[in-house]
Amino acid sequence: MRVGIGQINSSIGAIEANADAIIERIGEARAAGCDLVVFPEMAVPGYAPLDLIWRPGFVDACEATVDRIRASSGGIGVLVGSIIAKPRQEAINRFDLSSLSDGAQVDLFNVAVLIDDANVLARAAKMHLPCYDVYDEKRYLEPSPGIEVTAFRGLTLGINVCEDLWVSEGPTELQASLGADWIVNLSASPFYVGKPAIRRRLVSRRARENGVGIVYVNRIGGQDDVVYDGGSMVADAEGRFLFQAPHFGEGLYVVDLDHAPPVPESIDDDVAQIRAALTLGIRDYVRKSGFSSVLLGLSGGIDSALVCTLAAEALGPEAVTAVYLPSRFSSDASGEDARALAERLGVEYLEISIDEVHRALRGALPEKAEGLVDENLQPRARGALLMAIANARGALVLCPGNKAEIALGYNTLYGDTVGALAPISDLYKSDVYRLARSFGDRIPARILDKPPSAELRPDQRDDDDMPPYAMLDPILRELIERNASRAQLIDRGFDEAAVDEALRRYYTSEYKRQQLPPGIKVTPKAFGIGRRVPITHSYRD
Repeated sequence: MRVGIGQINSSIGAIEANADAIIERIGEARAAGCDLVVFPEMAVPGYAPLDLIWRPGFVDACEATVDRIRASSGGIGVLVGSIIAKPRQEAINRFDLSSLSDGAQVDLFNVAVLIDDANVLARAAKMHLPCYDVYDEKRYLEPSPGIEVTAFRGLTLGINVCEDLWVSEGPTELQASLGADWIVNLSASPFYVGKPAIRRRLVSRRARENGVGIVYVNRIGGQDDVVYDGGSMVADAEGRFLFQAPHFGEGLYVVDLDHAPPVPESIDDDVAQIRAALTLGIRDYVRKSGFSSVLLGLSGGIDSALVCTLAAEALGPEAVTAVYLPSRFSSDASGEDARALAERLGVEYLEISIDEVHRALRGALPEKAEGLVDENLQPRARGALLMAIANARGALVLCPGNKAEIALGYNTLYGDTVGALAPISDLYKSDVYRLARSFGDRIPARILDKPPSAELRPDQRDDDDMPPYAMLDPILRELIERNASRAQLIDRGFDEAAVDEALRRYYTSEYKRQQLPPGIKVTPKAFGIGRRVPITHSYRD
């Protein structure tokens, strides 16, 4: 069987546009002689629609669009992810979905629809509904009432959806026992560092343990604070890979299941994948939000330099404005470095002094502005100016905060935290430097080499206010990613004073984290997604 893998970038709610992309790929697959073309989980509505699923007409539109896809599938098989509604056997009071089915209460299902030559052969509903991160499918959907296999052009297919493949002794095993020749899994599996290798191990293991080949199709694209990286693959019944699609690349990929030779397993480059994920995440966040340009405050430091460089790569330099907002504490070198970066990237550069605004804010206060009060007035003045320029230009502001700063609350609420998106909020400072170096000389060497400083008072350095990042990053990785306690951190050899300072700041700054712009997830435990902590609590380990 010749299979086309439609690794596409669906947009939530853009149901007609998603269908256009699907139908275009169907035509390509037909021209390539494919027997079947497969698209990702919820390719029709986009994943995950969350409460949009309850909006009047949303599911109806999905079902009408699947019918449009069906009508465009003459001479070829199509397997596509969508949502369907079925009348409920018992009355329920939880939600009023009467508009979906002539007054009848309904159940909603995450389904894969199998079409052959413009006829619907089967609808396979997802059985194992995730309840983690943002994906609380149990809030919206019902699990499949059973598992089946489907005859298709002389083969028996076991069709399942995303998490169904991850469950041991689950749908894949049952479908193999029912005689499936191939398992086809439709997925919307988000990226984080290490996830592609986890998926490859899973697909290979499931194929070997069940003696069945697997076609795994994953979506790509940015959606709010997650990025889907694609990496679709095909494994034979011995777990050998016959095909691996590129990560972060949209396209139609054709595989002859009967004659494809084994291919070497991919080798992941973490830095390259993070760069691709953040670039795609920025591009899709901006464009899917209906905007075309961004701006950011460029300080002359490494964080804003990296965000600016990523934005220029994602959107093109013509869509990026860098605004340098010096105070009386800003060094000449910072201005020179900010200007040099903007010139190298080819982005628009604005310079606006905040001294006058700063003085006005200080003069408006009933008490004398000094110490932290005076320091925080400066980023808040910058934030107000950035938002005003963004409003005037119809642009989005990017926030340059990194994960270490956010973890310790080393930022100013309503100041350097303003913005629509925080692209590097899931990168520790060491990751920021690693990624920045991947851009070569686009980021001036002096920016990479200078000690980090907020420049809010004379001769300020970040390591005057908190432990050095070289000490801090490993502590925070253990604390956040591995949930280590104070005792465990000290047992692992970390400096006790640094641990106590990190924990103190970490616990007392949750209220800041809950008010930050969304970031782009590249680790298993990103702030805002993959981590749920009360804002107010008294637990101290």
